[in-house]
Amino acid sequence: MLARQRQGYILERVRQDGAVKVADLVRDLGVSDMTIRRDLDALRQRGLLEKVHGGATAIRGSALFEPGFAAKSTLQEREKAAIAEAAVKLVEPGSAIAVSAGTTTYHLARRLVDIPGLTIVTNSVPVADVLHQAGRHDHTIILTGGVRTPSDALVGPFAVAALRTVHVDVVFMGVHGMDPKTGFTTPNLLEAETDRALVEAGRRLVVLADHTKWGTIGISSFARLDQADVLISDVGLSPEAQAELRAHVRELVLVEPAGIAEPAIAESDVA
Repeated sequence: MLARQRQGYILERVRQDGAVKVADLVRDLGVSDMTIRRDLDALRQRGLLEKVHGGATAIRGSALFEPGFAAKSTLQEREKAAIAEAAVKLVEPGSAIAVSAGTTTYHLARRLVDIPGLTIVTNSVPVADVLHQAGRHDHTIILTGGVRTPSDALVGPFAVAALRTVHVDVVFMGVHGMDPKTGFTTPNLLEAETDRALVEAGRRLVVLADHTKWGTIGISSFARLDQADVLISDVGLSPEAQAELRAHVRELVLVEPAGIAEPAIAESDVA
C-alpha cells in the first residue's frame, strides 16, 4: 500500500472515531510501527491531525472535524433528549416531514414512532433504521440514496436529486455549528449541498442545536440563521447567543436539560 493510501485510511479512521492508536493501525495495515509513526508525522505537519502518546486525534475546532455518529451520541445527551421532546410537539399527525442526519434528530426519530400517519423523508441511516424497527404500518419512510459520511448521513448527487422531488410540511435539521456570520454549517462539503436541498424541500425549517453548537464553524454553510422558522436549543446557551439568535430566527425555544419543564419560548421581533 502506498503512503498516500495509508494516510488516507488513517485520516478516515480519525474522522470516524475522533482518535486512533498506533498499535491498531499497525495491525490493520500490516506495516511497521515506524512506518505508521512516519505517516502520523506527515499528517501532523500538514495540519490534518494531532499526535498524542500512542496515536493521534482529530484537531478539535477544525472546520473539517467530524466525529462519527457513535462518538457524537455520547455528547450532551440530556440536552438532546430535551430538545427532541420540544421538537416532537411541532409534528402534526398525518403530516409529511423531513429529518436530517445527526444525533439530536435521532433522538427526535425515537419519539416520532408515537405519532400516527407520518410520511418521513430522511438522509440519515440511523433515523430510517429506528423508524423501520418501530414497525408502524401507517408510517411511510423515504430514505435518500447517497454516499455515507462519518455521521451516517447519505449525501451527494443521489441524495440531492431525491430531495428535489419532494415537498414536506416541516424540515427538522441538526447542525454541526451555528454562528452569526456563517449561519448553519457542516464540516462536510457534500453534506452541505444535501442540507440545502433539505431546507428547500420544506415549508418550515426547525433547527435542533444544543448550546455547544454556538460559535462552532464547519467548512461549509448551508443556511442563514434567519432561514430558521424555529430554533430549539437549551438553557446552556449564553445570554449573548440568545440575544443574537432572537435577532435572526423567528422563534427561539429554550429547554431545560432535564426535560422536566415546559420549554421557555422567546419570540424575536422578526415577523
